Amino acid sequence: MDKACEIVASLAAKGLKIAIAESLTGGAVSAALVSAPGASAVFDEAFITYSNAAKVQRLGVLQSTLDAYGAVSPQTAGEMAAGVARTAGADIGLATTGIAGPDGGSDKKPVGLVYVALCANGETTVSKFIFEGDRQSIINQTVTQSLSLLTKILHF
Repeated sequence: MDKACEIVASLAAKGLKIAIAESLTGGAVSAALVSAPGASAVFDEAFITYSNAAKVQRLGVLQSTLDAYGAVSPQTAGEMAAGVARTAGADIGLATTGIAGPDGGSDKKPVGLVYVALCANGETTVSKFIFEGDRQSIINQTVTQSLSLLTKILHF
């Protein structure tokens, strides 16, 4: 059984719902989960909040957070995860933000910088990654790590 199937089965067995907010992955994490049989029992909705305005309007990310730290930051990722969980009424919120390239990087925030945030039981954790490769490779690595982080919080 692949990771997405295991996650969906575990969420269902625990009676948990998940919601996802994606920026750099553009729906790829959601697509991975909905490919698993039974996903409709645990996955109600997702948001692709690529723009800062969408992050504010749809997820409740504070404009002051974006102004101070930028869209690609642990602070924004955490607010995205908490916001999507709250907005969807889900037990778990997952969010991705980062720089997939090939442009958009800087010395402080290079191409490949990614934050994945999880909000569960009212607690938010943010993981930082620096991935290498082309745009699609960075997106794929983000999906893989997002699913891995979900397995850790589901304890299997």
